[in-house]
Amino acid sequence: EYLLGDKGYDSDAFVEKVEANGSTAVIPPRKNREKQRDYDNYVYKLRHLVENAFQVLKQWRGVATRYAKNTASFLAAVHIRCIAIWAKIK
Repeated sequence: EYLLGDKGYDSDAFVEKVEANGSTAVIPPRKNREKQRDYDNYVYKLRHLVENAFQVLKQWRGVATRYAKNTASFLAAVHIRCIAIWAKIK
């Protein structure tokens, strides 16, 4: 429904492509943009929740350095870490 991005993704072509796919681009405009675009500031502020989840996930050394070389093993490691985070196991 929404595509959240930072100012680096603020281009007319990118926003048009996102909206052509049926999503709403929630990307703040750059300061030097001639015509400032509107965006949903509340939804953009929720973006930090996703970033914080990845930050906590990457604190586990096995996920951050990707010890598991095969995709299935890496996904299993991510699942195990998510369960540990959910259960608040350090």
